[in-house]
Amino acid sequence: MNNIESEFTKMVEENKKTIYTVCYFFSKDNDEVNDLYQEILINLWKGFETFRGESNVKTWIWRISLNTCNTQERKKKSRVQTVPLSVDIDLYNDTDTKSKQVQMLYDRINRLDIFDRAIILLWLENMSYQDIAGVVGISLSGVTSRLFRIKEQLKSMSND
Repeated sequence: MNNIESEFTKMVEENKKTIYTVCYFFSKDNDEVNDLYQEILINLWKGFETFRGESNVKTWIWRISLNTCNTQERKKKSRVQTVPLSVDIDLYNDTDTKSKQVQMLYDRINRLDIFDRAIILLWLENMSYQDIAGVVGISLSGVTSRLFRIKEQLKSMSND
């Protein structure tokens, strides 16, 4: 393995939790998570050699991950609806109370538009408002007002 490949592998290994978190947030099943993860890795690899380090690597990974998921989400809306195959294990339907509450929150978040989903995901990952602004490309005051509006919107949603 050459130096670039080993640097890329190290970067992915150090940030795979972040990438997986974004994938989970934008998907409804394990197959889709895996597809998104692979697509993000491809896009990270394509941009790895040209990454100039003008931003933090983690910020760059967040941005590539969110942009990739947003692109896939838009493509998904134009595709023909498919029926997934059934699998015996369903990690998305745990039966304990905490898992149900988390799933209810994700169900509500999935009803938000793509941009708002990205912002709330970054906030749930304890990113600073400044870092969120850098990842999504809006002002700090924009992040503050959007997060307030998003939280109010989530509170007013029913669990239907």
